[in-house]
Amino acid sequence: MASQTAGSILVVDDLESNLILLDDILSAQGYRVLRAHDGEEALEVMRDDPPDLVLSDVRMPRCDGFDLCRALKSTASTRLVPVVLMTGAAESADRIRAIEAGANDLVTKPIDQPELKARVRSLMQLKRFTDDLDSAEAVLRSLALMVEARDSYTDGHCQRLARYATAMGLALNLSEDDLAALGRGGYFHDIGKIALPDAILLKPGPLTDAEFALVREHPVIGDRLCGDLRALHRVRHIVRHHHERLDGSGYPDGLAGDAIPLLAQIIGVVDVYDAMTTARPYRGALAPDEAIRELRQEVRRGWRRADLVEAFVASRNGRH
Repeated sequence: MASQTAGSILVVDDLESNLILLDDILSAQGYRVLRAHDGEEALEVMRDDPPDLVLSDVRMPRCDGFDLCRALKSTASTRLVPVVLMTGAAESADRIRAIEAGANDLVTKPIDQPELKARVRSLMQLKRFTDDLDSAEAVLRSLALMVEARDSYTDGHCQRLARYATAMGLALNLSEDDLAALGRGGYFHDIGKIALPDAILLKPGPLTDAEFALVREHPVIGDRLCGDLRALHRVRHIVRHHHERLDGSGYPDGLAGDAIPLLAQIIGVVDVYDAMTTARPYRGALAPDEAIRELRQEVRRGWRRADLVEAFVASRNGRH
């Protein structure tokens, strides 16, 4: 039998007798059971009390199980919640519809209790695993914001980079996965600076060669911090390579040309822009037009791709 901390399950069915039966089965396994009579009510329940798993009938009034599943899988805050759909044994076409809706599993009625318990137990373990990944990512995001908080001159830097990079990705017609990686990359790009002492991070003047050598290590440190999280696999390239330049004069690996990952190049462009348009102890902030002129100058030096800089300019002007 599961423990009393096994998690919560939202059961959705328009027949009260089915709700009572499923509540009895799942409660006996230690799960906290929530109830809803159709998809619309289920969405309302989830807004107030998000469950760990949804177990839903497919045929219900107002909003059926397929529509409910599609709604949950298309929303960022609920797409990782496992959804099990229930259908009559004779409805063979429902399996295809369940797959198309994004359901994690499909069980047939009448319910086989041992099978239902095993499937629910397996999916609840998966949900705990994804929750652990989310928790680990949240810790790293907190570390990234701690780096920012140490320097009053970079307040809001992570949020701005995430916003700039995502808008630039839209201007380039990148995929949703790329846009998500850019949003995360905006937060995590400088996480390795957590290892830099305040004497270097907050130094009001130019750095010595020895100090700059330490700064050049922060992408490597950040890469290591992200390395064990599969969810951040696509972000690691951004963290490690956003200071590379097309001509190979960047760091930490001296990559050149197309060897530099595209998403890292995008973060590199918006990072430089934000640095130039933010006041620092040793210089004032440039106006946006001046910063764009400087970016175009970096194109002429061979440091940036012209098409990426122009895509950024277009995104800043709302032309995407």
